[in-house]
Amino acid sequence: MVFLYLKRKQSMNQSSIAIIIYLIGVIFGALFLDIWGAETSIKKGLIALGWTALLIIALFYADKNKH
Repeated sequence: MVFLYLKRKQSMNQSSIAIIIYLIGVIFGALFLDIWGAETSIKKGLIALGWTALLIIALFYADKNKH
């Protein structure tokens, strides 16, 4: 007897992978770049804004390739 659900390959959606990478980047920015510190510069703010823009672009393309 073969269990078909065991043969099905478990894979993550591209959008899930993009969100996980984004969260790792946010945690990295919070801990090592001190983005949420009291003395945040314009440069750090733009880095965070650019990182979020990359997430939005990645989600757009993941959804576009899904259809």
